[in-house]
Amino acid sequence: MNYWLMKSEPDVFGIDDLERVGVEPWDGVRNYQARNFMRDEMKVGDKIFFYHSNCKEPGVVGIAEVASKPYPDPTQFDPDSKYHDPKSDPDDPRWMLVDVKYKRHTKRTIPLREIKDHGDALEGLQLIKRGNRLSVMPIDKQHWDYILGMEKSWNL
Repeated sequence: MNYWLMKSEPDVFGIDDLERVGVEPWDGVRNYQARNFMRDEMKVGDKIFFYHSNCKEPGVVGIAEVASKPYPDPTQFDPDSKYHDPKSDPDDPRWMLVDVKYKRHTKRTIPLREIKDHGDALEGLQLIKRGNRLSVMPIDKQHWDYILGMEKSWNL
């Protein structure tokens, strides 16, 4: 099993939205490294931290899981979509996605500032590396367990 962190802006699609729909295609990813993670490494049943980004308090807000094998992102072929890619060929799609299934909200938001405060224990975590902008990133099991443990504690 693999562990992941997937970022979304809560005013675009947040953890409450995922809870409401249950399962959602993770479309619109237009970064090659993030696409490669979804296409080459994600497996059905992998665990995901759902992370709210670009908001007042960014942080881990829920847990989800990979619910499908990778498949072509249909938005790349839709000229009316903001994710349309006219260079993508339906016979050789450039962009892939996986379906994401809601599991639960975290007991509290685990804020980025708090995660950074635990930098020694979370050394190597891509999320806290300078300049990291990926919306999909792998998480080591050790980091997953540590962050999950932070759900129950308050470090303000």
